[in-house]
Amino acid sequence: MPRFAFRLPPRLCAFFSLILLVALSACAPQAPHVSAGPPRAVPVDTQRNRVALLLPLSGPQAPLGQALQQAAELALFETNDPRVEFLPIDTAGNATNAGDAARRAVSLGAVSMVGPLTSAETAAMTYIANAARVPVLALTNDGSLAGPGVWTLGITPVQQMRRVMGAAMSTGARQFGLVAPDDAFGRAMAAAMRATAADFNLPSPAIVLYNQQAGAAGPVAELARRTNQAMEAVVIGATGFRARELAAALKAAALENPRPILLGHALWAADAGLANEPALHGALYPAPDERARRDFDVQYQQAFGQTAPRVAGIARDAALIAAGVARSPAGTTPDAMPLISGVDGPLKLGPAGAVERGLALYRVGANGEAILVEGPTPPGIGF
Repeated sequence: MPRFAFRLPPRLCAFFSLILLVALSACAPQAPHVSAGPPRAVPVDTQRNRVALLLPLSGPQAPLGQALQQAAELALFETNDPRVEFLPIDTAGNATNAGDAARRAVSLGAVSMVGPLTSAETAAMTYIANAARVPVLALTNDGSLAGPGVWTLGITPVQQMRRVMGAAMSTGARQFGLVAPDDAFGRAMAAAMRATAADFNLPSPAIVLYNQQAGAAGPVAELARRTNQAMEAVVIGATGFRARELAAALKAAALENPRPILLGHALWAADAGLANEPALHGALYPAPDERARRDFDVQYQQAFGQTAPRVAGIARDAALIAAGVARSPAGTTPDAMPLISGVDGPLKLGPAGAVERGLALYRVGANGEAILVEGPTPPGIGF
């Protein structure tokens, strides 16, 4: 059988030998030829338990795919178990190849799959993995694809909404509103807000999804018409200029009423320009704990001489969980793994694709700084 597994590449071994005396053999990974056809299971190697990495190792996203593979290598080092092998398999970043890559992973006896990256790729390969009873730790944040045997580890709108609405609820807010673009992200946030409101027996939220070409005044006026009660907290589902414009319009519309708490989402963490709008000063938003990520970023930079892309942290966490599955008795599923200290905060998988993630809470500072209000709430506790 051709071997496409790796443990640690030479440069990573050289780096880690300076900080830990660990004897690891190394070989350079090769992207296997991806073939079609039904998957054929092979006997599991009792000496090495294989984890397939379904990544875009060719095509336009190849540099990102390489970064994700390197992040997985860091997880392999943390595991430090010669019985575990990672199998990089190229999806080329498209749905057709993702299905073929899943078949290849099954034929090579993988006990779990890390990836693929996008929602389209994940949707194309999950039935293959499910049929072979191989769990999938996808890197997408499309929570609609999660289910038995499939966990989506990207930071989802549901996780963000529960965190930021929970913070507002702790101050007494019950009537929520959302104003967001009428796009995939806006619709996902709307669904997450409705679900969170239902979970906590809140009044039906007022939701306005606007056309991207619309100004701010119209959506804000429509938001006020959607409820008979004073709006106590409003989530702005936009970034950049549009978020600032909506915040200013909400402030102007609330001059005769108690001003609602303004809330945001995780993309605000990369938008220091929000502070240019005074109405956004003090607005709250959920985001990964930067303190938890700092060590990973340093380790990645030292090992590979590059800055880790944001999604690399998700790949490291997925690979660490998958390695734990590979080291466990046959039939162990990812939800049986203990809570991990993830790159973006604490992370615990639950049954039927559930993912519990602890996010931090930040406030927009007047000078553009992100002010930490509260650290991550451990999964399963509080909101």
